[in-house]
Amino acid sequence: MPLPKGGKPSKIVYPPNCKEVSEDIGKDELVRRLKMLARVFQDMGQDENEKYSELALHLATEFFFDHASKDVRLLVACCIADVFRIFAPEAPYRDPDHLKEIFMFLVKQLRGLEDPESPSFKHSQEIFCNLYKLMFSIINEKHSAKVRTFMLDMMVPLITEADTVSQELLDTILINLIEPYKSQNKLAYNLAKDLLRKTSCAVEPYIQTFFNNLLMIGKTSESEVSDHLYELIYELNMISGTMLLAVLPQLEFKLKSSEEIERKNVTRLLAKMFSDPDSELATQHRVLWNCFLGRFNDISTGVRTVCVQYAQRFILHHSDLVKDIIEQLKIRQHDPEETVRMEVVSAVLNAAKKDFKMITDELLAFIKERTLDKKFKIRREALLGLAHLYKTYINQDPDNTAIAKRLAWVKDKVFHAYYQHSPEDRLLVERIFNTCLVPYTLPTSERMKRLHNLYTSLDEHALKAFNELLKYQHGVRVCVLQWIDALEQNLQGCPAPVVAKLIALARQLPEPHKAQEHLKKFNHILREDKRVRHCLKALVSSDCTCRKAEDAVKEILRKVGNPGQQTPFYTAVKSLLERIAPVMIDADAISALVKYNCDVISGLIYVDDGVLAAGEKGLKLLLALSSVFPPCFNRESVFEDLLTFLKNEDEVISDLTLQIFVNTGSNLKKDCPNIYSSLLPVLQTTAKMGNIRQTKHAIKCISIVYKHEKESILQQVFEHVKKSLNPESANFLTSIVSMGHIAQICPGEFSTEMKNVVSKLIVKDLLMQDRTQGVHVHDSWYADHAISEETQAKVLAMKMLVRWLLGLRNNAGNSATSTLRLLYTVIIHEGDLMERGKINKPELARLRLQAGCCMLKLAEEPCFAELITREQFQALALLINDSCYQVRLRFAMKLNKGLLSLRLPLEYMSIFSLAANDPVKERRAQVKQFLYANISKRREYLKQHATAGSKIFSLLPDYMLPYTIHLCLWFVMDPLMSRSEDYNYAFFRRMIEDIKQTKDAQGPEDEEMNKV
Repeated sequence: MPLPKGGKPSKIVYPPNCKEVSEDIGKDELVRRLKMLARVFQDMGQDENEKYSELALHLATEFFFDHASKDVRLLVACCIADVFRIFAPEAPYRDPDHLKEIFMFLVKQLRGLEDPESPSFKHSQEIFCNLYKLMFSIINEKHSAKVRTFMLDMMVPLITEADTVSQELLDTILINLIEPYKSQNKLAYNLAKDLLRKTSCAVEPYIQTFFNNLLMIGKTSESEVSDHLYELIYELNMISGTMLLAVLPQLEFKLKSSEEIERKNVTRLLAKMFSDPDSELATQHRVLWNCFLGRFNDISTGVRTVCVQYAQRFILHHSDLVKDIIEQLKIRQHDPEETVRMEVVSAVLNAAKKDFKMITDELLAFIKERTLDKKFKIRREALLGLAHLYKTYINQDPDNTAIAKRLAWVKDKVFHAYYQHSPEDRLLVERIFNTCLVPYTLPTSERMKRLHNLYTSLDEHALKAFNELLKYQHGVRVCVLQWIDALEQNLQGCPAPVVAKLIALARQLPEPHKAQEHLKKFNHILREDKRVRHCLKALVSSDCTCRKAEDAVKEILRKVGNPGQQTPFYTAVKSLLERIAPVMIDADAISALVKYNCDVISGLIYVDDGVLAAGEKGLKLLLALSSVFPPCFNRESVFEDLLTFLKNEDEVISDLTLQIFVNTGSNLKKDCPNIYSSLLPVLQTTAKMGNIRQTKHAIKCISIVYKHEKESILQQVFEHVKKSLNPESANFLTSIVSMGHIAQICPGEFSTEMKNVVSKLIVKDLLMQDRTQGVHVHDSWYADHAISEETQAKVLAMKMLVRWLLGLRNNAGNSATSTLRLLYTVIIHEGDLMERGKINKPELARLRLQAGCCMLKLAEEPCFAELITREQFQALALLINDSCYQVRLRFAMKLNKGLLSLRLPLEYMSIFSLAANDPVKERRAQVKQFLYANISKRREYLKQHATAGSKIFSLLPDYMLPYTIHLCLWFVMDPLMSRSEDYNYAFFRRMIEDIKQTKDAQGPEDEEMNKV
């Protein structure tokens, strides 16, 4: 097809500052106009093409292609080459024959490259570059593989056979490797990679020169890709590692740059290159690798963060490098910056989610340690990550025993976090328990099976935390119920302390001050919306099912906000509902759990711990639940199974079942009369002939289940055990325990008989007698099973005396005074009441410890506390300095328990001060923690209870100071105060302040020693 003739086509639009080009213009003027047009086209983007299509067609006419001037033809070729780029992928040249003529014209103009000295050489180079630009711009998905290969075959020889590769040409190729071009045109990106791979030998020296100028000399380049230095290095390394052999070692200097941003960019680049799958760069460049590892300790937080962020890739793709990475993460998990510590946690957990097999135990230990981080958000990330791993690999894939064994500690670690006092931590543990450890969405039978298996596999500390979790949630539910009752009283016009309830409730939520405001707002909603109030009341009612609880929570949350846009108010209400909603336990759940435990005890279900151990732990779970959800046990089928447990030969199982009946059997006569009548003979037999614990709980169970007939029932038991109250009887110990509990429960009915029993049998015939000679041992303490029966009887006898007095609650006949004098004598005689020397050291320790614990128990009752003399108090206090470690330990724990319950008088807190003499450092630290806990408890109590102000002298911990002086400094007070001067008060105050500010001369740099 012949080319279109030249002329003046209508409506040709020219770019700004460009003049018309046509046949009637002279050669020199035409060249000037075409140069301007070529320059404008070269700088033009692809978004400006439509209006110049007529101009593009005008240039591709016979007049310009056959022009006598080489310069005109070259300039027109340059313009047309840019036209292809600007209009890509659809050029304005539609006719195939016309397109062929255009390409032939462009090829002819490349002859200008023959002579570098020729004036047209520069223009021909432009065509050369434009040709490459054309290829990269026109390639598209419509092209077959054959066409793409043809393009490559045409482009490769032009580079490999050239004497030189210009920077402009290099830029034309490299620009396709960087963003945004890389993403916008994937085919051009792949074409550039293939071209570089095939021409690597030819372009290598030019690439090295380009990078050397930038990296080493710092020479600025006019290249348009010079600002993408590190991105190019990464891409070129992916294409051909040999291309950068001389460049990579120079990055070591950049890693040590004084510029933070430069170190950060190089660190990110090397982290990507080293961590890529199948990368062998770390092996090939050990010096560079070691230099990179050094950036984990960079002074810049940003650089350290980049290093840690890429740790995940190393863990997943390079097991040979993991050891080096672990060494660095070991340090970084203790980084002073929380962002770095958080990245350590995220890196390990993300890697674990993708491929848990690549995670070493040491990496898991890092996460385990971060669950104790000082920052809550890091603790939360670590705990949630571990919990999701547990849910994924243990709950959803229980057959994978290898992984299950490695993650078995996670459940314990989650519950250990409940020992944190902040509401945020506790709420997090509760949420994890309900969603990951035992998902509440599971069917009831499966959910209870998971709960049973979880509880029976927890360690001791986790079990305590689990039980505390149940009690804590129950306390919040009770608080909410009181709040609703107070609110309803207000609505009926009766005064009730609603605000006080809100303040108490806010303390159970994160950020109590803000939570208080949110609860006030929620309180307003409850006042106005009866339906919301009904739903909240249903949540804390005793008959709420798991399904009802879930529905009620959803309905309340719909009323308070939009889940998609969670406001602080919405979050606070949601946190409260999560704490109180019984989504795990209801009557159906308890039935399923009792049934499952029944199958475990009977051996129908295999468990790893053994039938009895798992059965006992399952009953401990039921016991914990019975104290919080007693109405859920109120089914005859449940009580029938419990009655079966009660008759079990295993003493522990029957004892635990007795305790469950104590918690749940108060309405047994009304709700389950058959169980009510069947239970009594079993309880009577147990109270008479069971072991010590069984007897105790059987009598307590009788007093609760048979509350209206307890006197007549216990009278029969009393008469029976009274006959066995002699050392020769097989039920001697049981009889002592039984009589003590009966006397406490029914003091009036048995007062006369008990006084005779106490004075004759307990004191004279037991406590004041030493019938056996103790075996001589050097140890100051030994295990419970090694204690002689006589010493066991004496220990139980002292407990019985205390229970008898606690039932009487008075000093009738000086019974309490005599008992306190007896206990005091046991203590000052170091356990040997009559000082006959027949009792060995371990049993003496038991006796004086028990005497001290009994005095503490009596001191909890005001009527007895005032009877304790100064000498008795001092002797009791000195037990914390006892020569036997176990006596010191157990006495301090008993003392702490009484003080934390606010039952012991304030002066007993001063006893802790004597523990400063303890030779064991750990004991001193433990007692110090006891002291801190008690001070905190009392101050918090005073804040929460405004009415307690009247008792401030017995509650405020500061008032223990006089008692501490009494115990520790009494011998210096008289000399100092005997001649009181006006300056004494100011002098002592100044001295105390100076002491607090002065460093201890024994350890002036020791922070712990100087912490006051």
